[in-house]
Amino acid sequence: MTGPDPIDTTRPHPARMYDWFLGGKDNYPVDVEMGRQLVAMDPRTLTMARANRAFMERGTGWLARQGVRQFLDIGTGIPTEPNLHQVAQRVAPESRVVYCDNDPIVLRHAEALLRSTPEGVTEYLQADVREPGTIVEQAREVLDFDRPVALSLIALLHFVSDEQGAYELVRSLMSELPSGSYLMLSHGTGEFTPDNARAATEMYRARGLTLALRDRAEVARFFDGLELVEPGVEIVTRWRPEPGANGFEADESEGPTPGFVGIGRKP
Repeated sequence: MTGPDPIDTTRPHPARMYDWFLGGKDNYPVDVEMGRQLVAMDPRTLTMARANRAFMERGTGWLARQGVRQFLDIGTGIPTEPNLHQVAQRVAPESRVVYCDNDPIVLRHAEALLRSTPEGVTEYLQADVREPGTIVEQAREVLDFDRPVALSLIALLHFVSDEQGAYELVRSLMSELPSGSYLMLSHGTGEFTPDNARAATEMYRARGLTLALRDRAEVARFFDGLELVEPGVEIVTRWRPEPGANGFEADESEGPTPGFVGIGRKP
C-alpha cells in the first residue's frame, strides 16, 4: 500500500461521485452536489454507473474462465461489492489482482476492504493513470509480466483527454504486457445526446476536471492492434448481457445507456 496524500474535499472527485451514483456513503457534499446536477441533466447517469459495475463483473468472470489469473485494475474507485478480485477469485482463488487509483480516500478503503483469498493476492497502489511507468514498475512487484495480464480500465478513460495522451497511455500500458493479455474497458459517450455531453463537459471544466466523452469509433481506437472479443465494441448493456444478474436490469426506454465497452486480446 502506498500514498500518504491528504483527501481533498474542496472539489468533486470522479471516484467519490461514482460511489454516490451507486448509492454509497463514501463521498462529500461537493461530490453529491455535482452528482445531482449530472443526474438532473441526464437520469441515465445512474443507469450507466450500475451498468459499468455489471459489465465489470461479466467481463472479469469471462476473462477468468479463459484462464487469466492476473489483473491490473486502474481507476479502481471506492470498493463496492463484488469487487474485481472477488469475481476473479470466485472462478480461480489463486488470481492475483493489483488495484490502482489516485484518490487517497480510495486507498483508505482499499486498505480495510480489499482482502484476497489465501491462495491469491490483492494489492493496492496509489498512482495516476498518466504515470504508466510508475504503475508498471510497482505492479511488477506483484504480477508476473511474463504471463498474461488483464488490464482493466472501467469508467476511466473518459477522464483523460486526447491532449493528455489517452491513446498513448493505453498503448504504453499494453506494450508492457505479453501476448495473450487482454484490455477490458468501459467508456462514457455523448454520441446519443450531444447537447447533454457538451453541457456535462463544461460542468467538469468549470470545476477543474476533465471529461472526454467519445463515440463508438473513438472508443474502438483504444483496441487498435488487439483482437476484439465478440460482440466487439458495444453499448454497455448489450455486451453479453445476463438478464437478472446482479439485480441489474437495463431500462433503455429513454434511449441507449450512454457508454461503450469492449474486451480485446493482445496477439
